[in-house]
Amino acid sequence: MQDFYLIGIFLFVLFLLLGTGVWIGLALLGVAWVGMDLFTLRPAGDAMMTVIWRSSSSWSLTALPMFIWMGEILFRTRLSEDMFKGLAPWMAKLPGGLLHTNVVGCAVFAAVSGSSAATLLTVGKMSVPELRKRHYPERHVIGTLAGAATLGLMIPPSLTLIVYGVSINESITKLFIAGILPGLVLAAFFMIYVALVSRFSKDFHPDVEPPMTFSERLSNSRFLFPVILLILVVIGSMYLGVATATEAATFGVVGSLLLAAAQGSLNWTTFVESLMGATRTSAMITLILAGAAFLSLSMGFTGLPENLAQWINSLGLSKFQLLMALLVFYIILGCFLDGISAVVLTVAVVEPMIRSVGIDIIWFGIFIVVVVEMAQITPPVGFNLFVMQGMTNHQMNYIARAAFPMFLIMVLMVFVLIAFPELATWLPDHMRLGPGG
Repeated sequence: MQDFYLIGIFLFVLFLLLGTGVWIGLALLGVAWVGMDLFTLRPAGDAMMTVIWRSSSSWSLTALPMFIWMGEILFRTRLSEDMFKGLAPWMAKLPGGLLHTNVVGCAVFAAVSGSSAATLLTVGKMSVPELRKRHYPERHVIGTLAGAATLGLMIPPSLTLIVYGVSINESITKLFIAGILPGLVLAAFFMIYVALVSRFSKDFHPDVEPPMTFSERLSNSRFLFPVILLILVVIGSMYLGVATATEAATFGVVGSLLLAAAQGSLNWTTFVESLMGATRTSAMITLILAGAAFLSLSMGFTGLPENLAQWINSLGLSKFQLLMALLVFYIILGCFLDGISAVVLTVAVVEPMIRSVGIDIIWFGIFIVVVVEMAQITPPVGFNLFVMQGMTNHQMNYIARAAFPMFLIMVLMVFVLIAFPELATWLPDHMRLGPGG
């Protein structure tokens, strides 16, 4: 009973602070301070200084600003135009036509971005006008783009996986490699959905693309070569054990700068804008992580995570039942918090539960990312919905309805992961790790 009283206090203070407009990171610090001050004997100020320094000086965390910077640089290049030119000839003959460029384009940019919002903006700024011009149904253009952009959270480099790895003290490189196969499978599910929509939707009558010879398709594919090379350098260096996640991120930044320079889109203004954008995003995430680390310490002193884990054990839940409970919990939480905040807020409580029933930590990282992806397209706080609204000027409820089939596909992906856990564990178990990987 005492534990539920503590949970009530924590939640009350958290939503009170969030409701007043306080930043999420500061709200987490405030909740932790209240918990430490009211329910423990440890001096709150001393504990806060120690844990914030420790969480902010993690070597694994250095990969975060580098991958964010890489995405910011590429966002300011002509990458979206080149991707559309390179992908369109190959996608046109598939069932669903150029609507597949939303999915494949998002999968490609996700492999060099790590951010759902950056993926959505980069792919959408070119694909939405082109698909509208060819009279593809608006709701399918919007729905597939909003849903497929969530691949930015799954396919490495993923900012959410970095945050999860730092929070749970697990190898970032292993988590990145674990996300490759599930990310590709999820992208394949999205493409199957597009094919089915083109077959059974009565209003699917886009313009027919002019025929192209095989040599013309190959010629257009040259636009994809730079970004494919960048993906191979970043992901390949980690998989082959040549580089850790942080070192691969450095390769990615250098490669993206070279790509931007080759395209003629790198100048002093775009360089400074990309650097400042990466600094703002990194500072925001680091503050959230610092607040979450202090909150984890505060809850640890109260004994709340261990007591909840023991209570879950006493219920005799199977792995599947616990995962279903967590699935519902994270879907509800995602309606009110962004993905990274949901992860760092709950990891301290959830980790003892999943360890107690023998759930693999790497596998659970992929599970939680899929569920967090759902939060990106669920109102009222689905971030992709806000980005899409700004891009298309549609009402929020229209965008949410358009993206709802993609939400259901992600739910299906959760059950596929549960049925075939090797999707997330086989590659990390058979990879070589670089030093410190």
